[in-house]
Amino acid sequence: MRKIYSLFAITLLLASCGGKKEQSIQDVIASNDLTKIREKKASLDTQMQTLSDEIKILNDKISELDTNKKVPLITVLSAKKEAFNHYLELQGAVQTKQNVLIYPEMPGLLTRIYVKEGQYVKKGQTLAKIDDGGLANQLAQIEAQAALAETTYKRQKRLWDQKIGSEIQFLQAKTNYEAQTSAVSQLRRQLAKSVITAPFSGVIDDVIKEQGTVVAPGMGSEIFRIVNLKNMYIETDVPESYITSIKKGKNVEVEFPVLGEKLTSKIRQAGNFINPANRTFKVEVEVPNKDGSIKPNLTAKLKINDYSNEKAILIPQSIISENAKGEQYVYVVENIKDQVGTAKQIIITTGKTQGDIIEVLSGIENGTKIIEEGARSVKNGQEVKVLTLSKEAK
Repeated sequence: MRKIYSLFAITLLLASCGGKKEQSIQDVIASNDLTKIREKKASLDTQMQTLSDEIKILNDKISELDTNKKVPLITVLSAKKEAFNHYLELQGAVQTKQNVLIYPEMPGLLTRIYVKEGQYVKKGQTLAKIDDGGLANQLAQIEAQAALAETTYKRQKRLWDQKIGSEIQFLQAKTNYEAQTSAVSQLRRQLAKSVITAPFSGVIDDVIKEQGTVVAPGMGSEIFRIVNLKNMYIETDVPESYITSIKKGKNVEVEFPVLGEKLTSKIRQAGNFINPANRTFKVEVEVPNKDGSIKPNLTAKLKINDYSNEKAILIPQSIISENAKGEQYVYVVENIKDQVGTAKQIIITTGKTQGDIIEVLSGIENGTKIIEEGARSVKNGQEVKVLTLSKEAK
């Protein structure tokens, strides 16, 4: 602006040296003639516009000829649509619904233990034997009585069918037979309690009682712990704000830090109850465990896919700035020619982040050239030179 006023003053001086002497501004103002004052102002406005146009022409020529001018060097990236998956990161623990303690169902002496720790057993396999206290002998006697009652009943029935004998004899035989049969069934169920069997297929994790120990039903008298390592899952608590986005079937990336292993799984169940104490709901994630290396209560890190966009525009968070109004913006480059272009500030709105990447919801279109390196040092409307232009940005 100083250059413009200087040139203007020189022009006025030259004009005053040759030709008719013009009135000075002070003289025009002192005249208090509104028409003259307006004419003087209009004359000066015209001279000012002429000088501005000439200065612009000179600046353009200087820019063209000056090879040493300081232009910010930048790199750009080209906005493109790509798949974006956002993950909620949580921590959980491995669980199994088939991890139980086996208790005796009847009191007695633990006479035999047929398995050892670490042994794989099948459902229904005999694990131990408790002294039945003479129940086997009682059963044999009752079975003999039941056999006699059955024979008597069948004979009485044949006779009754032929209308021989009294009805009361037939009914007594039938009642006795049914009572003996019921007694046999009851005693067999009682005797079966003396044999401890596996409730499901799995591994004997712990043999708690020794052979020869007297056991009885109740807490503190557990004999075995059996675990099925094939039907494992991870349980974790999810904040209630994700109840609409984290559902059954969602993909989950699982990491076991202790084992140094990673695997991909899915949510097999999402809870319907929100815990009022911490405002969370539970989810279960399937865990395949073919080699048996994953154990109950093992800590796991989970990355649950709660949001996906197949056509998202992603940019580094580091290039985003914020103005006084709290609006986020980036700089883009327009009119690139011979690797020189103009920086322009663009207001954007952003969505979810994943690591150093953030999703842009509005403000940037597919193919927009965004300033990456040098984004913090440029100004709106400033001329910039693109140092590297990637294939995607061309």
